[in-house]
Amino acid sequence: MVKASLLLMLLLTLLIGMGLRWRQSRLPQVATAQRGRARRPGLLALAKARLDLWITAAALASLVTILLMGGLHWVRVWLQ
Repeated sequence: MVKASLLLMLLLTLLIGMGLRWRQSRLPQVATAQRGRARRPGLLALAKARLDLWITAAALASLVTILLMGGLHWVRVWLQ
């Protein structure tokens, strides 16, 4: 069960991270159209934004994994 939850969390982290990255790549197009031209962020700001994205993805994946695996556990308990 531990291996399944770790594999599920890794898979969800990747999927959520790709989804957040896709959403973030579309977001500046809307924001720059409203504000005009904005300065390009530096290397450190880009690295921090990427790290924040993956930490957010991992946190969301762990929450979903806990809820899913806990729900499966309680279903198994109720069926016995």
